[in-house]
Amino acid sequence: MTKKSGLFNIDFSSEEFEFIPQQSKVKVNNSKSIEDALTVILQQMQTSGYRERTMMDYETIVSNFRNASNIEYLDEVKTETIYEWLDSMQVTNQTKLTRLKALKSFLSKCFNNGWYKSKFWQSINVKVDKKVKKGTKPNDIQVLLSLIDTSTFTGLRDATAILTMYKTGIRINTLGQLEERHIDFENKLLILDGSILKNHQVLKLPIDEQLIRLYKVLIKQNRKIRAHYKQSNTNIFLSYKGTALNSKSTNNAISKQLTKYSKKYGLENINAHAIRRAYAKNLLNKGASVALISKALGHSDLAVTTQYLDLDIEEVATSLRDFL
Repeated sequence: MTKKSGLFNIDFSSEEFEFIPQQSKVKVNNSKSIEDALTVILQQMQTSGYRERTMMDYETIVSNFRNASNIEYLDEVKTETIYEWLDSMQVTNQTKLTRLKALKSFLSKCFNNGWYKSKFWQSINVKVDKKVKKGTKPNDIQVLLSLIDTSTFTGLRDATAILTMYKTGIRINTLGQLEERHIDFENKLLILDGSILKNHQVLKLPIDEQLIRLYKVLIKQNRKIRAHYKQSNTNIFLSYKGTALNSKSTNNAISKQLTKYSKKYGLENINAHAIRRAYAKNLLNKGASVALISKALGHSDLAVTTQYLDLDIEEVATSLRDFL
């Protein structure tokens, strides 16, 4: 058989079958490494006065993310990478959320440094059922007041402060800034200007005869103490030396006394925030609407108010039956 010239000649380069290149190209990553970014950010945090513990947490969590995800550069961080990291953890959702917040904070600092063009991580979240904090039980308030020695200045001050929070719901730092000018004795009102409230709005809160009497006795005693220590202020709640409390702090002398009483008398949930929640629950039990309670508490969001009300399953069922 004679070979037919050109019959099996194909005009096709053998290079087309070279699926494996003779020389692989090495990808050059121009992105900043996570390790270098972390070093810079930790230095920035130190300069800004962050606590050593906070910086250690940052370093631990970011390093854990980098090692678990097996990535080295910032541009390798993707939404799916973060979700895979979260899914790999054998911990509670609350712990996942805490770690995620630290990672997102680190990435946001990277964005602020110009290493990212968008905050793609903002939509990533971990659902956690929030545990509702309990309000102080009215009976515990009564027990505490009966145990405080109101024949002393500190005892009188503390008892008046506790009743003020329980009957008006004001915050502990607002309490520390309360002055004589805020009390309208004739109309039985606390008239709080925006300068001492978190939402900076004027608020009027009714007070009863018991508080009126206590304020008058306390103010009289305050003036004696101020005169003795040569202090000049008009605050309602003072230190034993006549000076104003650390008014804008939530950890002032009254707050510390509440902690002391709780331990001394074995009373649970005795703190300023729990007493404020008790005020909200007391209003609800007396028939006040959530909207009215929210206004009294100075909240801008009804969702926050509902968390204060601590409704259990049985209460919800009983209350809903009235609407059937």
